[in-house]
Amino acid sequence: MLKHRVIPCLLLRNGGLVKTTRFADPKYVGDPINAIRIFNDKEVDELMVLDITASKEKKEPNYTLIEQFASECFMPLSYGGGIKTMEQAQRLFNSGIEKICLQTAVLNDLSLVNNLSAKWGSSSILVSIDVKRNWLGQPKLYAAATGKSPGIKWTDFMLEAVKAGAGEIILNAVDRDGTMKGMDVELIKEAAKILSVPLVAVGGAGSLADIKAAVDAGASAVSAGAFFVFQGPHRAVLITYPKYNELVQLLG
Repeated sequence: MLKHRVIPCLLLRNGGLVKTTRFADPKYVGDPINAIRIFNDKEVDELMVLDITASKEKKEPNYTLIEQFASECFMPLSYGGGIKTMEQAQRLFNSGIEKICLQTAVLNDLSLVNNLSAKWGSSSILVSIDVKRNWLGQPKLYAAATGKSPGIKWTDFMLEAVKAGAGEIILNAVDRDGTMKGMDVELIKEAAKILSVPLVAVGGAGSLADIKAAVDAGASAVSAGAFFVFQGPHRAVLITYPKYNELVQLLG
């Protein structure tokens, strides 16, 4: 068993698998069911699926599609996108989802986190925090659904989310998303220093060395998208995942 998880993150847009760069320019990369089957074959420990348009378009999760994902997936599956109510969470858990990831619905009111963790346990509830640096390089909380900063200090929101019952924090560096040019190590260090729950770092992984750097900075786990779906300088679509012994050597 690895001490640190390495989690592929699949982005959904209108039912298709896409990859963004800095949260923009989504590029279609294939069928999500096919990707899940490939990750099954590669014996991935955990998988995350995020619908990037559900909250923005005020849509509910696509339950039919998610049920297909859960039935195909051999590993624990996390899902985020469009979740606003206890009833929606119940349907997702009933479909076989292990963890649900919240962001848009809880930016201004964390009571949903409280209610969900009270019913299903904090280990099943993740809160995703997107952070974008301003022109001065200062990290600011970012709302993906609106493209704006809510005006709350990102570290304060993170701690409040944990207090409300979040069992894990997903920390996504918007400026690094899809770039494969290295992760925001300083951001990870700042979060890890004050967090009491597992931290999943996302954004910028382009090599095993980047993953190791994030773990060394304090991340409990690293999630990546582009690193697992693009190959070579022309970003040809090829789904890959490191061999288990490579990860053991890297992370112990």
